[in-house]
Amino acid sequence: MNPKLSKSLSLLAACGGVLLSAAAQAQTNVAALQAKIDQLADTVEPEVIANRRYLHQHPELSNREFETEKYLVKKLKAMGYEVQSGIAHTGVVAVLRGGKPGPVVALRSDMDALPVAEEVDLPFKSTVRSTYDGKDVGVMHACGHDAHMGILLGVAHIFAQMKDELPGTVKLIFQPAEEGTPKGEEGGAKLMVKEGVLTSAPQPEAIFGLHIMTKFETGQLAYRAGGTMASADDFTVVVHGKQTHGAMPWNGIDPVVIGSQIVLGLQTITSRQMDLTKAPVVVTVGKFDSGVRNNIIPDSATLKGTLRALDEGMRQQLHDDVQRTASNIAAASGATVDVDIGQESAYPVTYNDPKLTARMLPTLRRVGGAGLVESPVIMGAEDFSFYQQQIPGLFVFVGVRKPGASLDEYAPNHSPRFKVDESGLKLGVRTLANLTVDYMAGTPVVIAQ
Repeated sequence: MNPKLSKSLSLLAACGGVLLSAAAQAQTNVAALQAKIDQLADTVEPEVIANRRYLHQHPELSNREFETEKYLVKKLKAMGYEVQSGIAHTGVVAVLRGGKPGPVVALRSDMDALPVAEEVDLPFKSTVRSTYDGKDVGVMHACGHDAHMGILLGVAHIFAQMKDELPGTVKLIFQPAEEGTPKGEEGGAKLMVKEGVLTSAPQPEAIFGLHIMTKFETGQLAYRAGGTMASADDFTVVVHGKQTHGAMPWNGIDPVVIGSQIVLGLQTITSRQMDLTKAPVVVTVGKFDSGVRNNIIPDSATLKGTLRALDEGMRQQLHDDVQRTASNIAAASGATVDVDIGQESAYPVTYNDPKLTARMLPTLRRVGGAGLVESPVIMGAEDFSFYQQQIPGLFVFVGVRKPGASLDEYAPNHSPRFKVDESGLKLGVRTLANLTVDYMAGTPVVIAQ
């Protein structure tokens, strides 16, 4: 063999051995981090539950999470995080810079409770009352945001104990007003993004989030690539008719009849105008208000409802079709309409980036084990979608319904009877922590021996 060729082959073999050794060492390091996360998840589980219970007993409504903000700031500073508060009113951002170089990963939890009076008899039951839309209401974490905060505080504690080994920087986002803002106010993820939570240093390149759900049993971890939760746009249609005596309808223009025709006409958008083989859509009219007396045809009628879609193109088509359908039905009877869409809520589709989902699927399989399932589409909405419009994001679901129990026993989110099997929270901690570390380290490549 040519001596020069032999030398070159020897160098290539040596380089290949070094690369193989480096890759194997990297994989070993990641495996050690994964094992440590699982060990620490056991350690912090009582703390996760304690934090969740305290926050459950002290719920606050959207954009009013003042005491919740103080609680989070105190906890995070004690762990050694760099903490900013007052973001998007009451939001908290905490940063931990790992001891090794690597990417910045964001994790998000929501903070707000709902105007719901709790009906579950717990030692830490909420008895808080507040004012919502001018009414005295009970306040309850009926959507599990108390559990989300408890989970993320648990993840924060784990990373604080792994700081020197962490191959990157973690940015924790505790976000107010996910459930929507009071009238006339900005808030939620949209305002967090507007105030630079994703563009200020350290700037994350990916974001992960989760939601507990009684739809899934404890031990189940659910994911879906692409459109996962629906967009949500409120709409209002005001029909302008002509008031007259109820005994002489020919002297006026009846907005009640026209409004009724619009309600029925809007349903043909989903049944006859949208390609439902692509993705589901929903048009719901939830309120119809008109008139003051039985024998007076009023001047106007007001319809209020919600639009849901799993595809942003279909979402825009819904907007256009509602405007056209309502306007043309009204015009056919000599009335006019005002149509407003997205005045109170306008959440985009919660869209799990397919490439990021595929990259993190090995992590989900390892953490979820036999409990990993593919989620069906969910027509509820989540403002996590505003982060996903800016950077790749992955949003997953963690089951908290005791295995074998019915939804009568573990009511769905937003119910006054909503409750949580707390033994499911540790899976949420393990999921967010492992997704973060695996992303920072890159998807490990298994080297064939």
